[in-house]
Amino acid sequence: MLIKEHIYIDEGISGRKAEKRPEFMKMIATAKIKPKPFDVILVHKFDRFARSREDSVVYKSLLKKECDVRVVSITESIEDDKFSVILEAMLEAMAEYYSLNLADEVRKGMTEKAERGEYQTKAPYGYIMENKKLKIVEEEAKIIRLIFDKFVNKEMKILQIARYLNSIGIKTKKGVTFEKASIDYILHNPVYIGKVRWTPTERMQKNWNHPDTITRDSDHEPIIDMETWNKAQERLQENREIYRQGESTGSQVRSWLKGLVKCGDCGRAFSLYSKHRYFQCSGFLKGSCEQSSNTPVRKLEEFVLDELKKTYTGEIKIDVVPSRADTNKNLEYEILQDSLNKIPEKEIRIKTAYKDGIDTIEEYKENKQLLTEEREKLKNALELLKSGLIENRHNNDIVNKITDVYKLLTDESVDMETKYKTAHLLIERITYSKAEKVLKLTYK
Repeated sequence: MLIKEHIYIDEGISGRKAEKRPEFMKMIATAKIKPKPFDVILVHKFDRFARSREDSVVYKSLLKKECDVRVVSITESIEDDKFSVILEAMLEAMAEYYSLNLADEVRKGMTEKAERGEYQTKAPYGYIMENKKLKIVEEEAKIIRLIFDKFVNKEMKILQIARYLNSIGIKTKKGVTFEKASIDYILHNPVYIGKVRWTPTERMQKNWNHPDTITRDSDHEPIIDMETWNKAQERLQENREIYRQGESTGSQVRSWLKGLVKCGDCGRAFSLYSKHRYFQCSGFLKGSCEQSSNTPVRKLEEFVLDELKKTYTGEIKIDVVPSRADTNKNLEYEILQDSLNKIPEKEIRIKTAYKDGIDTIEEYKENKQLLTEEREKLKNALELLKSGLIENRHNNDIVNKITDVYKLLTDESVDMETKYKTAHLLIERITYSKAEKVLKLTYK
């Protein structure tokens, strides 16, 4: 007799790996129960049990020796004798070969599509798939433009962008909150400049420069222009360089300026040399910059400390938040206003859920309170954007931070690693031109 609770189906899941088949593993665990709940496992074909010869041998042996349970194919009749062992092994080997060959053919087909510039996965945020072609979803495209705008203009870091979008109620394609990884993926995705990207050999796993990756022009409409895209990639590269330098901090850090100073002539980073006593333009060391900007480490540190002191004592004017074009301000305002306009719709939905008995009165009250808080948060954000208080608030905060950082950097009792990390939290970059004797600090 076939009992419903002993029907195990892994729908839409490949049979290549047993451990990735939850129903299969549940069936094996059930078979181990004493007394055993069944004597036979029925499959349509042997390749439905396992596509991997190794898995098939391991689990069939386990079932037979430990559980006294046989695996029987309904469509492949095999007698219970010594010849059946050879026949069953041949059938399983053929199934495994078919599975491997099919995977190769699928990969080959997808690679050919990528070479032709065809998009072949789920539509990313900002697009929908219509007639096998990406089409812009304008409401989502606004968010993509805002992400690039805030990152390129250095208003926010990647994590800050994710938190900001979550704070105004924006959700991902899956309807969940944004994370640092999702923003990072968007900033690296060339689909937003009208291209497709495909790595046939393996999952990319954030290896954006994998040697086997195929990037081709596609026929869908881009959301981001090339100038914005290039600026975003430059900043991402700068972040990677700082991260790599930060990984090897500790006893190796000889100056808290390491990784911050750029050449005012060629834009290349300064490198430490001569037993870490001097900074020199790396472009000059490689022959691509004509200006030798070698400067003693101690002298350059003194220059920067002097500039920090001038800033917090008010001798020079600071502009922390970069000025944005009116179109960018309007875009952010429009997104906030759209989120605010959706609140009444959400209120109707939670009220309907309560009336239909889906939510309890306590759940209704809790959801109503959350919407009230969300409305107030959005209204405050709109007011700050209109009044310009964001810039004033940031200016006050940055002056206080500069004061604290200056005191820490001039404290002889503080170790170099702490100074290094603190300087990198405050300063975006330092541009130094020895010939013109110009030092420029850019704060984060």
